[in-house]
Amino acid sequence: MRTRPGRGARDPPAPPLRSLPRAPRPAQPPAASPPPLSPGPAMALNNFLFAQCACYFLAFLFSFVVVVPLSENGHDFRGRCLLFTEGMWLSANLTVQERERFTVQEWGPPAACRFSLLASLLSLLLAAAHAWRTLFFLCKGHEGSFFSAFLNLLVSAFVVFLVFIASTIVSVGFTMWCDTITEKGTVAHSCEELQDIDLELGVDNSAFYDQFAIAQFGLWASWLAWLAITTLAFLKVYHNYRQEDLLDSLIHEKELLLARPSPRTSFQEEKSAVI
Repeated sequence: MRTRPGRGARDPPAPPLRSLPRAPRPAQPPAASPPPLSPGPAMALNNFLFAQCACYFLAFLFSFVVVVPLSENGHDFRGRCLLFTEGMWLSANLTVQERERFTVQEWGPPAACRFSLLASLLSLLLAAAHAWRTLFFLCKGHEGSFFSAFLNLLVSAFVVFLVFIASTIVSVGFTMWCDTITEKGTVAHSCEELQDIDLELGVDNSAFYDQFAIAQFGLWASWLAWLAITTLAFLKVYHNYRQEDLLDSLIHEKELLLARPSPRTSFQEEKSAVI
């Protein structure tokens, strides 16, 4: 009998394939664990935010000290402004005795008192808003962007200028009022003592000296607080600007290193070309 090829007979086994010898891979050093972060930058950020929050709180407090007496004085004087007021003492002939009476020739411009009050209100609201924002960043450990820091610098500088103008108006205007009612010291009573005397002006002048003395102190103290806030904001912008320059230089160096071929890469390319 003939056997059909392919059924009874088995094909001879194929010779084993020889694998090409592989070049041994160079041993890579174990990846070094990153060093622990030092608490220095985080602590510096917290200290900076705490200083900003304290300055905002002081600005809020001093602005509140200004708003209350100015509002009371406007109510006591029935909307009239005593800043830059002009007047004189006139003798009044009476049947029993002769006395002097202060007469107002022209009340001060209402815009002077209104501007000082509005500047104090703006300082109060901005200080409260920024204090809450800074306190939130302090609790979260978050740092604002460069744009927010620059915008904060512009707002702080504007408030410094505004509060300085209001402080100057109140100081100069109140000095002119005291010089007018005391006739530059020729009257027997001082400006503080005259608030206890009824000047018969149709207004309540029983506390005008205390009100404007407190307002004057609060305005200049608020100006100093906002000046400190502006200084801190400038330092923040300068720090962010230097940090941005450092990051740009590091990114540029990284791009140069990635574009430059390393010796190991060139060796692998030559080896693959030979094979």
